[in-house]
Amino acid sequence: MSLTKVNATAATLTKNRTEGSINQLSGMCVTCVDGCVGMCEIGKSAYRGHEIIYPQPFGIITSGAEKLYPVDLSHFTILGGVVGAWGIETDSDKALFSNVKLETKIGKEKDIKLKMPAVIPGLGSTAIAKNNWEGLAVGAALTGIPLTIGENVCGMDSGSEIINGKVKHSPDMEWRVKLYKKWQQKGYGAIVVQANVEDSNLGVHEYAISELDADAVELKWGQGAKNIGGEVKLKTLERAQLLKSRGYVVLPDPDNPAVIEAFKRGSFKEFERHSRVGMVSEAAFMKRIRELRDYGAKHVFLKTGAYRPVDLARALKFASKAELDLLTVDAAGGGTGMSPWRMMNEWGVPEVELHSLLYQYADKLAKKGEYVPDIAIAGGFAFEDQMFKGLALGAPYFKLIGMARAPLAAAMVGKTIGKKINEGMVPVYIERFGTTKEEIFVTAPDLKRNLGSNFDEVPTGAMGLYTYMERLHQGLRQIMAGSRKFALEYISRDDIAALTHEAADISGISYIMDTDKEEAEKILNS
Repeated sequence: MSLTKVNATAATLTKNRTEGSINQLSGMCVTCVDGCVGMCEIGKSAYRGHEIIYPQPFGIITSGAEKLYPVDLSHFTILGGVVGAWGIETDSDKALFSNVKLETKIGKEKDIKLKMPAVIPGLGSTAIAKNNWEGLAVGAALTGIPLTIGENVCGMDSGSEIINGKVKHSPDMEWRVKLYKKWQQKGYGAIVVQANVEDSNLGVHEYAISELDADAVELKWGQGAKNIGGEVKLKTLERAQLLKSRGYVVLPDPDNPAVIEAFKRGSFKEFERHSRVGMVSEAAFMKRIRELRDYGAKHVFLKTGAYRPVDLARALKFASKAELDLLTVDAAGGGTGMSPWRMMNEWGVPEVELHSLLYQYADKLAKKGEYVPDIAIAGGFAFEDQMFKGLALGAPYFKLIGMARAPLAAAMVGKTIGKKINEGMVPVYIERFGTTKEEIFVTAPDLKRNLGSNFDEVPTGAMGLYTYMERLHQGLRQIMAGSRKFALEYISRDDIAALTHEAADISGISYIMDTDKEEAEKILNS
């Protein structure tokens, strides 16, 4: 079985003509017939070229890698027991899953408090993020977890006021920050503003600190979906020319008369806006951290991607020397609003391998007495079992699980349900729960009790995200109680076991048949 579907996928709206007979290496139909109109990726590329590099249709989808990696989190199992309890009395009437504590604090000073160990990283200038920001911001704020405003928001905002190359006002950025802060509950969570090369040139972090009182700023080195800068599609010539004037790479050149004529003629219908790749050096990195702190940044984060091991080491070491509040490491196999499809499947270090290296590197620094920043890991996480395994894989250094596609999916579903309610067209498989948001969303009574009259203002997209996170909150507590760990700080690497020798070799986690071997022998021989 091929590890990647190489020539036909729902992500690029392509399919093979002979779906039952596919060449494993090329992904082509076993018989490629003269006369076929070109339904596969090669065929579609024959007439739309570079457009087929990206998942489609842009703006209303997120895409996740389709590759089957040799090792993933399903190759580990969660261990439970019948003896003891960590973080609570060893009393069956007290050691209940409902008493598991998921609240945590992160940052160098441990002054960012969260209701649960999760963060939503880097949802930025793509249309799907903006179109669902109301649900994301309100839902994350109500949940009590951090939300990151991703790259290029100010630069993409047509209403931005930019003077001498620096942003002075961005209605879109202001709306995103203030919406989260409006719904923030008792100081839990944080709104984080990210910046890439273009953002730094525009002074986005300075604007977010001085004008918007952002809780944290984050330098972005990359993500797990691609090893180049971000990209989006632009549907109008005017917008393409505006973004080029703001310093972005726009293809084809929207100022070229021949390109303008071809666009108006309909030869192509979209421009592409691309971001630059960063050029990291320790001196420049440390200088930038000092600048941000001198400017008044409350907390400074770093987000990096699925780069080769030496750059993972570089990210961790720099974060350690700069004493950052959080380092987020995103692995291959995650998702995107728009990344080159083949790149997303075939580039980068996968989750188990990358995060196992990250644990090794963090442990090495800790044993030398060096500062280890709080760490968040990301790369396709969606459910409570994966959260537990991720935290255990890097315990005690991994503090948060980063999730973007899954929370966005929950927000989109909630938004869609709200539309169906307003249209009086609730689908039958939902209608069995009711026809109002109070009936359909199981968390509505709690939200109504906590928010009072403000409940009516909660968008259904936010209710979707909040309700999904409530499921993860309970599910994670149940798993932790089963492992007898009643607070996050007690999760350890021996709470999971590897199901294959390969997974054990990569991670350093005990192979299941070797787990507890010495202790078991002592019991049997006593």
